[in-house]
Amino acid sequence: MAVRAAVLPAIGSPLEITGIDLPDPGPGQVRVRLAAAGVCHSDLSLSDGTMRVPVPAVLGHEGAGTVVSVGEGVGHVSPGDGVVLNWAPFCGACHACSLGEVWLCANALSGAADVYARTTDGTDLHPGLNVAAFAEETVVSASCVLPVPDGVPLTDAALLGCAVLTGYGAVHHSARVRQGETVAVFGVGGVGLAALQAARIAGASKIVAVDVSAEKEELARAAGATDYVVASETTAREIRGLTGKQGVDVAVECAGRAVTIRTAWDSTRRGGRTTVVGIGGKDQQVTFNALEIFHWGRTLSGCVYGNCDPARDLPVLAGHVRAGRLDLSALVTERISLDGIPAAFENMLAGKGGRALVVF
Repeated sequence: MAVRAAVLPAIGSPLEITGIDLPDPGPGQVRVRLAAAGVCHSDLSLSDGTMRVPVPAVLGHEGAGTVVSVGEGVGHVSPGDGVVLNWAPFCGACHACSLGEVWLCANALSGAADVYARTTDGTDLHPGLNVAAFAEETVVSASCVLPVPDGVPLTDAALLGCAVLTGYGAVHHSARVRQGETVAVFGVGGVGLAALQAARIAGASKIVAVDVSAEKEELARAAGATDYVVASETTAREIRGLTGKQGVDVAVECAGRAVTIRTAWDSTRRGGRTTVVGIGGKDQQVTFNALEIFHWGRTLSGCVYGNCDPARDLPVLAGHVRAGRLDLSALVTERISLDGIPAAFENMLAGKGGRALVVF
């Protein structure tokens, strides 16, 4: 059956909106009709080669929809069920999984190498990050779908699959922000906006949002920021000025740039914690000297998928949504059609907006 999709024909090429031939689900697979998909910066990292995936590919890894049909052996979802796509399913057998660190599963992205569909001229297509959400419908492994939690609208639930899990997890699982601590969030995109809300939920006493664009201040404050700083060479000094010259307890870096990571580190107090969420390229080199590492006693850590287990954390997030503590719609700055995805990529390159949501 043919459906429309956004295809990346080659690394560095623009996306093409075209028809693809999608097969029926085989054993252990699920066919999903997409309700919505978020346009995430990680998709841009796939398209420009920062993260390597087989191509041609259908991108999109943050989505939700309705089960159309299931293959043999699938029992946890049925046709008609609402589901959230999970782009990083864990295998349960590798070393990381044996330690309970399922977000570091060695086999999480093995499905990205599979051929899951074909173009109408017969060219093999891969699912960019397992789920190929930039399409009207997709076929995925059963391990890549989780039931939509009660009380979360299907369209909004798309954001749970990456931005919210990542931003919430960075604050609660990686940085482990405590009641009364001060927090700075660098980068006010979808993940950054989720991190701001998560910091508010955690009870942070001061939440500083940092971005290159002054236009994002309203978005940031609506998400929970108490202060806003437009990024410059004096950002770290400004943040220390907002915190009694101490620096924040926690900095969450969501941009993936060397200068931002370094500034986040410089913005934390002695003994503070910096969590890096943003995906940077190999050319982004961050340097420290040995004396400052000893003197400042700070912690710098990476954070993959918010250090989350989606099956465990989605119900928790749903509880925050139902209680009004987490506003998923506040993460969306633009609702677009499938045809609007290429322009949304251009906006990301220009550093504009927060999170575009493709509504099917």
